[in-house]
Amino acid sequence: MSPVPTTQLTSALDWRYATKQFDPAKKIPGDTWAALEHALVSAPSSFGLQPWKFFVVTNPEVKAKLRPVSWNQPQVTDCSHHVVFAVRKGVNEAHVDRFLARQMALRGDTPESLAGYRGMMVGFVNNLSASGQIDTWATKQIYVALGQFMAAAALLGVDACPMEGINPAAYDDILGLTGTEFASVVACSAGYRAATDKYATAKKVRFPVSDVVAHV
Repeated sequence: MSPVPTTQLTSALDWRYATKQFDPAKKIPGDTWAALEHALVSAPSSFGLQPWKFFVVTNPEVKAKLRPVSWNQPQVTDCSHHVVFAVRKGVNEAHVDRFLARQMALRGDTPESLAGYRGMMVGFVNNLSASGQIDTWATKQIYVALGQFMAAAALLGVDACPMEGINPAAYDDILGLTGTEFASVVACSAGYRAATDKYATAKKVRFPVSDVVAHV
């Protein structure tokens, strides 16, 4: 695989911004969206346990229900795809075994060869569960996937707007997640910016590199 030129990466990151106005007439092509779903599925997580599920909303009726519980942000209804990042609650030993079964199917590993690794993961999740921190840990993983999704979108020329300004409980009700093992955490609208979005040409406001990067 050839690396992406540094100029292409920096240009894409400078080009992206939290899009305020999407063009509702422009939809993300199928092959482009498939690549973005790959970015979601391939996102890294602690131990590779993937304590999440991504709900992709394209149905206009569902978007219309989500908008009022998203601080009435128009991006929810005007975007092409609205992604809801949900955490898997109560990650436990059974989930570890599900993950390891997938690993064995893909890599040909055996239960014996993975026994030590399994013991380490089970101990980790059990300790977090006992301290009441398991869902906090899992929720942090969500933001890793969100970051990868937005970076991938920028490289593909797709606009995105991450949103913590949502009512997670209301999202759960609308998406049918209430009472399940999943809970909404954050959302991200994706599509193409409207020509009238004044923020598209506004300078990105960031502190100087020297303020936020230290070499030690």
